[in-house]
Amino acid sequence: MPLRRIRNINRTLWLLVVVCFTPIVTPAQQPNCSLKLDQLSDSPELRGFHLGMTYDQVKARVPIIQFGSADQFGVAKTSINPYFDPRFESAGFADVRTISLDFLDGRLVTLWIGYQSTFKWHTLDELVPGISKSLNLPSQWTPKRGGWELTCNGFSVLASMIAGSPSIRITDEGAQEIIATRREAATKAAEAMVVGDTRTMGYYPSDCAAKENIPEVNRIAFKDKDEAEEAGYKLAKDCQ
Repeated sequence: MPLRRIRNINRTLWLLVVVCFTPIVTPAQQPNCSLKLDQLSDSPELRGFHLGMTYDQVKARVPIIQFGSADQFGVAKTSINPYFDPRFESAGFADVRTISLDFLDGRLVTLWIGYQSTFKWHTLDELVPGISKSLNLPSQWTPKRGGWELTCNGFSVLASMIAGSPSIRITDEGAQEIIATRREAATKAAEAMVVGDTRTMGYYPSDCAAKENIPEVNRIAFKDKDEAEEAGYKLAKDCQ
């Protein structure tokens, strides 16, 4: 047999070995949910709530609800406890223990519902497909935080067990990004802020421990060192 033919045969056999024993790598399957928040189906399991509701709309649903003041980032939180509060009619809130509501700038951005153990879907294996069908969601959930989560176009849904009872959380992810941005901006502003001493006309950056020695009556706040210097203050010697 010609040497060239033997080499070709050997090469073919080698390629077959490589193909047979090389693992096939496929990309990880990612949840595919293109559904937008305004496309989320109304579901009886949500008990009349949906993200985007205003205070007035929530008040119309639950007249006895009380709202607290929003914090510096525009976030306000409240909750109701239908199971423990006799003022709630049982028909509209059957098998519901607690509902927590988070608002941003007066709009509902997070809805958490904790059900009783008597709820029709007793386990995660029942809850996830049940909620998927009720909200018309895809079935590609992923494990997260002791439960299962589905991330869609601008919102997420988390199904989990709390104290042995089922719960769901629907979150406006865009709103969470706004809150995070506001908090980051506030942190940067606080870091840039300086405190002036009206006695010495010196200013103290936020990371200068000596600022704690300034008497309260002599303190003056500036948004940054530039504002302090424009007012005639100079960097305190204790901070240099």
